Amino acid sequence: MNARTLYRKLVDSHTVAPLDDQHVLLFCDLHLMNEYTSPQAFAGLHDKGRAVAVPGQNLATVSHVIPTHAALPRVIQDPASALQATNLKRNCKLHGIALFDTNDPLQGIEHIIAPEHGLIRPGMVVICGDSHTTTYGALGALGFGIGTSEVEHVLATQTLVYRLARDMRIRVEGQLPVGTTAKDLILMIISRIGAQGARGCVVEFCGQAISALSVEARFTLCNMAVEAGARGALIAPDAAAIGYVLDRAPDIDGTQQAAALADWATLHSDDAAHFDAEHAFDAAEVAPYVTWGTSPDQAIPINGRIPAEGSAEAGNAERALRYTGLAPGHSLQGLPVQHVFIGSCTNARIEDLRAAAGVVGQRRVAPGVRAMVVPGSGAVQAQAEAEGLADVFKAAGFEWRRPGCSMCLAMNDDVLAPGQRCASTTNRNFEGRQGRGAITHLMSPAMAAAAAITGHITDVRQLEPGA
Repeated sequence: MNARTLYRKLVDSHTVAPLDDQHVLLFCDLHLMNEYTSPQAFAGLHDKGRAVAVPGQNLATVSHVIPTHAALPRVIQDPASALQATNLKRNCKLHGIALFDTNDPLQGIEHIIAPEHGLIRPGMVVICGDSHTTTYGALGALGFGIGTSEVEHVLATQTLVYRLARDMRIRVEGQLPVGTTAKDLILMIISRIGAQGARGCVVEFCGQAISALSVEARFTLCNMAVEAGARGALIAPDAAAIGYVLDRAPDIDGTQQAAALADWATLHSDDAAHFDAEHAFDAAEVAPYVTWGTSPDQAIPINGRIPAEGSAEAGNAERALRYTGLAPGHSLQGLPVQHVFIGSCTNARIEDLRAAAGVVGQRRVAPGVRAMVVPGSGAVQAQAEAEGLADVFKAAGFEWRRPGCSMCLAMNDDVLAPGQRCASTTNRNFEGRQGRGAITHLMSPAMAAAAAITGHITDVRQLEPGA
């Protein structure tokens, strides 16, 4: 058999039938849904008199429109948003689909709850009506986002008409310096290859620096690969990834575990496999990165300066600088912020909150700054409270919120006012992403925590450890 990449092995093992040179009918092991991309799909299904083909391989959660303030029970006040959540609950009940509803104690963001409940395993194909489904590549699963019409097709057949992607390999050797994280690494990569640098590709990350990342850090890396245009992201499952899965999947035991381990051992690219494109980076070059513009690739190291873009990108850069009120040659250090947001499917796991709390220590949020921490799930919230992290944040003046997407995308009541500048751990800094006229600077949880306690964008490496 010809040498194959990990990506092609996953596609081949899930191909029900080839359709033409560029398309296959792909079986989907798990389909995740949220409240805002599923209503039209269910409506189309009902109009055609069809049932959900495999209810047990679908899972839903309410996360994007849900309020995250402390009041219980959680009530969605916006009528349109409340209708989305109500429709999802009705549709899930009608078709026997499991739902983490508004007041379920384990409710959370789909890309956080699915792995933490052991639902993502190496070798799976996982889809969702959300672009950051690439997250699951951290466990050696092919995850990608789909559109509403595709959601309907999956509900009806558990399959998808899938257009094949190209293979890209990104190798990162060396060690990340102290004070840097997977978030800094992926921001550096995106800034180097561009927002369309991986367009049409599934990216496989490999190398010493990747192997050294924790599994939760790998989630962050794969989550943001889509911001370089990638259609998927993969990391071959190693002992760390397999241990993560087995710790959360008690159903995999005995003979089944032996079979699973044997199968997972094959999930790597063959030595002679061909990649259509390759990039290599040195982890030692990574510094804390912060975005300056309105695209994730418009990012610089904290000790750098906003570049003067070449002619090909000049128009985009000029518009971004007008929006953010910055100029070429400026440093981001010392730039005042009015808001800090720690959360999202990119950085709201327990390791993220530990990192932020470690920076905060016994310090306090700077005057004039509103700072929020939104855990990614009910399980993360409970663990952070049990570890005392929530107490650290609250004592410092952060708002300790309930799980949800929150201020990642302003689809709920956590919205920035026009002109407010936010240090954010989210994945996108588009115009108006966190509120009309608001300005977003992407960074790691540690960097966001440093901004909260100083009142401005700060190199976390220059702070004394939290007392």
